[in-house]
Amino acid sequence: MKLKYKKDIIYIVTYAILLVFALFNINLILSALSYVLKLLMPFLIGCIIAYVLNILLNIVEHKILKKMKESKLKRACGLIITLFIVIGAIALIIGLIVPQLQNTVIIFIENLPQYQENLISRLDEMGVSEGTIDTFNNYLNDAKEILTNTVVNNRESIISSALGIASSVIATVTNLIIAIVFAIYLLAQKETLLRQFNKLMKAYMEPKHINTINNIGTDSNRIFGNFVSGQCLEALIIGTLCFIGMLILRLPYASTISVLVGFTALIPVFGALIGTAIGAILILMIDPIQAIIFVTFIIILQQFEGNLIYPKVVGKSVGLPGIWVLVAVTIGASVAGIIGMLLSVPICSICYSAIANTVNARLKEKEENEKIKRKLFRLKNNVD
Repeated sequence: MKLKYKKDIIYIVTYAILLVFALFNINLILSALSYVLKLLMPFLIGCIIAYVLNILLNIVEHKILKKMKESKLKRACGLIITLFIVIGAIALIIGLIVPQLQNTVIIFIENLPQYQENLISRLDEMGVSEGTIDTFNNYLNDAKEILTNTVVNNRESIISSALGIASSVIATVTNLIIAIVFAIYLLAQKETLLRQFNKLMKAYMEPKHINTINNIGTDSNRIFGNFVSGQCLEALIIGTLCFIGMLILRLPYASTISVLVGFTALIPVFGALIGTAIGAILILMIDPIQAIIFVTFIIILQQFEGNLIYPKVVGKSVGLPGIWVLVAVTIGASVAGIIGMLLSVPICSICYSAIANTVNARLKEKEENEKIKRKLFRLKNNVD
């Protein structure tokens, strides 16, 4: 007992020393964590990519390649098909969006003088005095001249900024390539890695702790998998509704904007607004009135989607009531922006599931205790 008491004192003193050290060196610790996180970021991204691709890989292996017997060949073919599907989807989205953006920029540059004339004529129709119109026109011409001179006079700084952006893009692309390669390795050897992780737990942990970790891992995997599939289904629904609505309203770029809105809808609840902004710019270059109609339509669709479709589709897929989906997304957006919005729903679902399991277990335990007490009470009465 004395030895155990001394160990407890040593643990408490060590914990207190570490806590005081952390409080007085919080900036150093945060810097070290930031550096480690930066080093591990490609591998963390790779884990996320592997997890998302694994959902599609399982579908390919169990639906398309279910008759293939050789496991290694089946995994290789499944990976190739999965990568082709993902690359094809990304290429389709880029192929639909980028040309339209290029055409919009060209139209805007070509029609800029016409826009200026239309604006001046509108001011004239509104009864603005000729002197005010001339002053406004001079301001526009001066603004164009200032913009041109700024670009010419600051071309060296613009070039250096472009080089900085290019180096940042290169670093990002490099990390992304490392992440993709790491994800492919994870998917190719996922059973072996899982088996090695289980052996590691058995070597250093108690069986009850291993069971707890396995149960949490199983629930987390189920919830995150359902969340990803539900999110994709929700994006498909809102993209389809956007396409149908734009066709009914006779708005331009219906297919391009609908794909963009559906793709950005992968960001929970508020993601479609990003696609709305780009779509409004595309339509604005053709007809400002149609752009206003489009924005109004998307706002109505977004309210319908955010308050009805998303809680029902995604909330049901992760076992989370609709009201808690809205609460989770709102809090996640406030705490960590887009990343918080993406992770808030599955994390909240895991917490909800853990609390529900704990509450049900405690209620079951209390119910059993009550039965035992009632049985003992009846036995005591019978004896008396």
